[in-house]
Amino acid sequence: MAKWHGISRRKPSGGRLKRPNRYRGKRKTEISSENQFAYVGEQDQRKNYRKTAGSQTVRLLSAHEINVSNSKEGKTVRATINNVIENDADPNYIRRNIVTKGAIVDTDIGRVRVTSRPGMHGVVSGVLLED
Repeated sequence: MAKWHGISRRKPSGGRLKRPNRYRGKRKTEISSENQFAYVGEQDQRKNYRKTAGSQTVRLLSAHEINVSNSKEGKTVRATINNVIENDADPNYIRRNIVTKGAIVDTDIGRVRVTSRPGMHGVVSGVLLED
C-alpha cells in the first residue's frame, strides 16, 4: 500500500485544521512509491522507475552477485551471495533473505557487509569482514 506524505488535516491536539486542506485534496506527487525489497535470487534483476520531471532510478529486485572490496589486498571482486546472516534493520529480513544496507551476507569468499543501498542504487556492493 502506498504511503501519503501530505499535510495532516488534524492538529497535534486532535482538533481540525480549517486551512486550505479543508478544500484541497490529495496530490499524486504526495504519494510515495511502494517498498521494493532486494531478495537473494538466482540472478540479478533490476527495474527502472520513472520519477518526477522524467528522471529515472534503478532498483534491484533480486540479487545474486555482490561487488566485494578487500581492503588488505586493495582489490574488488564479484562474489555470489548465498544468504543473509544478519540484518539490524529488521529480524524478518533475515528470514526473507532481503538485502539492505548494513546487512551481513554469506558469500562464496566469506562474510560481507553491504555498503550500498540496493533499493536506491540498483547494485550491491560490500566490504569483506575479517573472521
